[in-house]
Amino acid sequence: MHTIWKGSISFGLVNIPIKLHAATEDKDIKLRSLHKECHTPIKYEKICPACEKELVYEEIVKGYEITKGKFVVLEDEELKELKEGNEEKAVEIVDFIKMEEIDPVFYNRSYFISPNDGGKKAYSLLRKALTNSKKVGVAKIIMRSKEQLAVVRVFENTLLMETIHFPDEVRSSGDVPNVPAENEVTEKELDTAIMLIDQLTTEFEPEKYYDEYRNRLMKLIESKQTGEKFVTPKEKQPKENVTDLMAALQASIDKSKPKEEKKKTKTTKKKKSTSAKKAQ
Repeated sequence: MHTIWKGSISFGLVNIPIKLHAATEDKDIKLRSLHKECHTPIKYEKICPACEKELVYEEIVKGYEITKGKFVVLEDEELKELKEGNEEKAVEIVDFIKMEEIDPVFYNRSYFISPNDGGKKAYSLLRKALTNSKKVGVAKIIMRSKEQLAVVRVFENTLLMETIHFPDEVRSSGDVPNVPAENEVTEKELDTAIMLIDQLTTEFEPEKYYDEYRNRLMKLIESKQTGEKFVTPKEKQPKENVTDLMAALQASIDKSKPKEEKKKTKTTKKKKSTSAKKAQ
């Protein structure tokens, strides 16, 4: 399993060297955007709309929009210094609480924790202590240049860290529109709803749930592949500006004509023009 972070967990004077591994993976089927005519994958370029030119990495800086159209520019060096000043590789457990005290709306991402060299005994100690106390640890960690709140708990004999949102990152439920203030249901309706819930109540078995849409999409892709109903991008052809080429050739021909011939050509054109006017 790929290691995405190395550091330590600390609680009190106990320090455990650890590694973090992503506990979940994205199973979405990635679809590319193609040009309908030639089936070439579309490129997404970074273009400055004011200068009308494509930008390279060195020409791009970070900025924070303070008001519409006004930015504070932050240089890479400033961000680097700020990051280095807060990049202590440690998961510091600051509190222990009961897990049911945290509403699921706070949860973000999950990471498996494995012990690094020399950390197996302390790892086992924390795992056993959390299991016996039926508590989880609330911790702070710096990941991807951001301080995050996290929960350390036991999952199937493995320590698991789940990042959780800070309170100011969770929107207020009071801002949700059109929520009825009072229950406008009859006793009979409520009894019927509870009866239906009781009938559908079961133990949670995650294996029985799956992404039906993803399965159908994958079957469609496989059927097209088997039936050879697939397309290939059109090969990029070198551009030739025919108009410019013809203009350049004509200009070269005109330039190479002797002076006398050029004079005759102009005289002929002038006579034709005069004759045309008299005929009118």
